[in-house]
Amino acid sequence: MELVFTKGPHKHDQLLVQRQGLADERIECPKQRIIPHDMVHYAVESTLRRRGFLARVRDGEQASFRMQAEAESDGVERLVEVIQGDAWSGSASTPAELIDLYRVTCSARECAPLNVTGADIDAIRGRIGDLTVRWEQLAVGQSLKLEMADE
Repeated sequence: MELVFTKGPHKHDQLLVQRQGLADERIECPKQRIIPHDMVHYAVESTLRRRGFLARVRDGEQASFRMQAEAESDGVERLVEVIQGDAWSGSASTPAELIDLYRVTCSARECAPLNVTGADIDAIRGRIGDLTVRWEQLAVGQSLKLEMADE
């Protein structure tokens, strides 16, 4: 599956999802000072090789904000939220602090947390750092293409 993130001129960026044999889908991504939310998903899912929103879309589900609950993808979503919140705050938390926050978030949402290590957090942050550099170099209207590998 190919993900084409395009930097928008106003309040939204766009994501074009291209899958072989299926119609392309567009997602409006509200700007959030950091990389788009679905690019954070890409960083988490591709680093950990876990089934989250993008993996579910890759596997044929509609790119919808109303997917049925699924234990692994719910755990991925909570981790994306924690990583995204940390990025908004300058990525100053230690990996242990993020893992603790992740567990609290999962508990509050009655969702089983994934087994995440400090090395996983560091790897995700590294991938986000690379994506951030690439994203910030783009002018409005330019795109960043990413490949979501089949599992």
